[in-house]
Amino acid sequence: MITDEIQATIQAIAHNAAVYAEIHFVSRAEALDELEFHVLDRIAGLAQTADLIRLSQAAARVKRDLEAIDGALFQRLRSAIRTGVCNGTALKDLIEHYVGQPSDSRRLDQIGYDILDQFINGLLGLQTLPDETQALEQEMVAYQQTPARVIVELIAQADLTQDDVFYDVGSGLGHVPLLVSLLSDATAKGIEWEGAYCAAARACARNLNLARVAFVHADARTADYTDGTVFFLYTPFRGRILHAVLEKLRTESRRRRIRIFTYGPCTLQVAQQRWLKDVGQAGNYSNKLATWSSL
Repeated sequence: MITDEIQATIQAIAHNAAVYAEIHFVSRAEALDELEFHVLDRIAGLAQTADLIRLSQAAARVKRDLEAIDGALFQRLRSAIRTGVCNGTALKDLIEHYVGQPSDSRRLDQIGYDILDQFINGLLGLQTLPDETQALEQEMVAYQQTPARVIVELIAQADLTQDDVFYDVGSGLGHVPLLVSLLSDATAKGIEWEGAYCAAARACARNLNLARVAFVHADARTADYTDGTVFFLYTPFRGRILHAVLEKLRTESRRRRIRIFTYGPCTLQVAQQRWLKDVGQAGNYSNKLATWSSL
């Protein structure tokens, strides 16, 4: 009975013409999850028989076929980005064309990742985390990718122009600066402690032929922010390190008005800064994008 059930699942996906249509990225992602977690993983946990081995091979073939469709899609889109015909509003509309958009504002407050992250990771080709080359200090937070929906919301709220220089403090693999560069007219920069992450982000920028984005391998406490107008922190560190970086940004704010966007637990510490005012009514929600402006 288990064998019949697994075979029926594989056949239902294999015979579903919709998942083979390039435009149906969401349906294809759901089918790939079904094959990965409810077929292949299930088979791997059972005593192997000739029938199960055959079904595993069949599932793997269907999975490869579906992944090849996504691979060709992302290769085509990256080529369009390199030539400059797919950025800004055109790219935003294209992403919504394949993935859709939040049905209501509650989705922006959810925790975790969704189909938009799968699409962005595939588009940027940043799906593998490089081996780290240096240890984190005690108050540094291990790398965690910023949810793509938060990045899109950030770009919309910031209303960035060509006069803005955007900094992601603790940029990891570079998702935030890369999308800022792709979806706005601002110059984008990432500050990252881990050299391997910085190298991966630079390689992605080169591959996409992005000239208005840069990644700096540096300690956020000593980095040069003299040209920055907008800053983003997804809780890259806490405690004294976060305090030191905020003091550095406070010094910058004495020279010009700056804006800061925060996401995650660091928002609570940023909220205590008297030189900042909350312009986004963030409240105490650590899973909500918060917006601050220097006084």
